[in-house]
Amino acid sequence: MKNGIHPKYNENVKVTCSCGNTFTIGSTAAEIKTEVCSACHPFYTGKQKIVDTARRVEKFKARVAAKDKASSTRKGKKVKQAARTAKKAGTAKAEKTAAKKTKK
Repeated sequence: MKNGIHPKYNENVKVTCSCGNTFTIGSTAAEIKTEVCSACHPFYTGKQKIVDTARRVEKFKARVAAKDKASSTRKGKKVKQAARTAKKAGTAKAEKTAAKKTKK
């Protein structure tokens, strides 16, 4: 290995989480700040915690609410196709009965 190209390894580096938990590890960095640690991560705690830095969750919920609102007033594709088929079948029957009446 070449001398002088590797970073200095620090034995006691303080890691600080946004929840307030602190612990020490070995690292090449002088100090580490994190948003989620083992004390507050949902996998370890079993509690749901949403870390939303750019309002992504709120924007998603707004899109879903708008979609639900629009879908409650709109008819689906299958309903529209069934209505068209019934309408065509109804007019075909009306034309047949009109044709029978004219023949008599």
